[in-house]
Amino acid sequence: MPIPEDVTGEEIDKDVRQELQSLPKTLADDVARNLVMVARLLDEDPEGAYGYSRVALRLASRVAAVREAAGFAAYASQKYGEALAEFRAAKRMTGNIDLWPVMADCERGLGRPEKALDMAGAPEVHKLDKAGQVEMRLVAAGARRDMGQLDAAIVTLQSPELAANSVQPWTARLRYAYADALLAAGRESEAREWFAKAVEADRDGSTDASDRLAELDGVEFMDAMVEDDGDENDGDENDEAPATPQADDDEGENQKD
Repeated sequence: MPIPEDVTGEEIDKDVRQELQSLPKTLADDVARNLVMVARLLDEDPEGAYGYSRVALRLASRVAAVREAAGFAAYASQKYGEALAEFRAAKRMTGNIDLWPVMADCERGLGRPEKALDMAGAPEVHKLDKAGQVEMRLVAAGARRDMGQLDAAIVTLQSPELAANSVQPWTARLRYAYADALLAAGRESEAREWFAKAVEADRDGSTDASDRLAELDGVEFMDAMVEDDGDENDGDENDEAPATPQADDDEGENQKD
């Protein structure tokens, strides 16, 4: 697959670069450039990222970083069986437990939520850092929902991390998942509160919490460019819709910190 000339391979993480030093230099450079393309395309073009990951895998299947990158590319492309196999391979090579939550989520993707819950209760979870433990909680809650256990999903998400006022990298997603579970259970008022809290924490727009909150508030964004049927002198002040959000109800007094 073609790689843009501006991609040198030097852009990759230094730890990955160090792993590639076990390869001949020319081969290491080729693998590095393909890994850069995987990272570059993963969010916007998962299938493209997957293609580059397969090239890297053919070139250096014995490098753990390559197996991990291939796993994430397959995961983003919803190829959960392949992703799980690659993550397992990377874990065997390194002994690193960090991939445990995404491996459990692959089990969900394969229609095996019970297996994901088994993994959530495994000893490996205690070896995860705080971010990994929160991710595992999110996966477990998702598995509960897969099984139709909404109340259990809500309880699973209730944690010190959810209650904390400080904003961490996982805060927005955790609050969002909790709000979504509450809404699915018919607890709309509580869901609105937690979507609002998710918006407060979502500094990089990683969720659509603001859109979900607007939906609950009945906000409609009207088109400012409304045709007046060609009658320029009609004078009817209702010919043009305002360019500001219109709400069914005045929710201002219900905003919560």
